[in-house]
Amino acid sequence: MEKARTKSALKFVKASSQSAGSWSTTANGMAKENTKPQEFTLHTQQRAVKRAMFNYSVATKLYLEQVQRKRVEKLQKMIEEEEIRLMRKEMIPRAQLMPLFDRPFFPQRSI
Repeated sequence: MEKARTKSALKFVKASSQSAGSWSTTANGMAKENTKPQEFTLHTQQRAVKRAMFNYSVATKLYLEQVQRKRVEKLQKMIEEEEIRLMRKEMIPRAQLMPLFDRPFFPQRSI
């Protein structure tokens, strides 16, 4: 049975090789020209340029946000330091006059 299969397979290969030879010729008997591949362009270079521009704009935006955040933090720190300096200046204990105990205080009634 295997011999029959191999024989039929050989016949198929021979027949296909003969028919393949006839594929290269046309009805007129002249050979066809080989086909030339069409030129095509990939958009990978264009996409790479656009992606690089996008990445640059995102990086610039993040950098500017970081600079702005640092500027705001620095300003807040300066304001807090000034407030602390003013509070310390106000909180210095100062001497006050002693009340006069020889004259008692009598509030006046309002009319």
